[in-house]
Amino acid sequence: MTTESLSNFQDPLWGILLRLAIDVTVLYIIIWLIYSRFSKRKDFMFPMFLMGIMLFLICILLKKSEMQMGMALGLFAIFSIMRFRTENLVSKNMAYLFTVIGTSVINAMFDFPHPIRGTILVNVIIISTLIILEIALNKFTVEPENKAENKAEKKAEMKAEIKAEMKADKKAEEKKLFSKHEVLYDNLALLNPDKKDDLLKDISKRTGIKINKVKIKRIDLIKDNAVLDVYYKEKSGKAEM
Repeated sequence: MTTESLSNFQDPLWGILLRLAIDVTVLYIIIWLIYSRFSKRKDFMFPMFLMGIMLFLICILLKKSEMQMGMALGLFAIFSIMRFRTENLVSKNMAYLFTVIGTSVINAMFDFPHPIRGTILVNVIIISTLIILEIALNKFTVEPENKAENKAEKKAEMKAEIKAEMKADKKAEEKKLFSKHEVLYDNLALLNPDKKDDLLKDISKRTGIKINKVKIKRIDLIKDNAVLDVYYKEKSGKAEM
């Protein structure tokens, strides 16, 4: 290995690229393999990836700058809050967002005594913590949600069944209380919904039976008549007069 190739290998740029590769890999595991799997959401993956990478690059560029890192992180935090306040983020999404930001800052800023082992160890701790929390807490959050959903579905089904039974009972009761007869009616002017009372009075007067309800079966405009189903109550097998 020549002196020129050795000096190129010791170029700080290679260290930055190595840190960036590690950071991107860790972000992929956190966002794509853990967050999207357990949260079943992909709409926040793009901003999380982009924020993580951009924050890593900002920290790397400001690492030897005269600007204090606290001021830089403060400006970035204000920008993040201003951009994300339009969305109603749940606490879990905010936690993942903070994890992405913290991971990028750690991978960019922290100088471990043993760079490779230290970086891998810290990132493994972060990933392992996320996996353990997701697996452990998912049992306590998903099961109650499923129970609540099942309970709501059963309740809705019971209401639908009760409503259907009540409707069927009402129809059966109507069949018991009312008798139906088909009549040919010639006064189409009274078929207007606004003249329902006049229609009942007219049919009752013509038939001599107190008609309680009328349904139109068909209308013949050529013959200027209509076929109606009339309903009336009966007492002791005779029509109520």
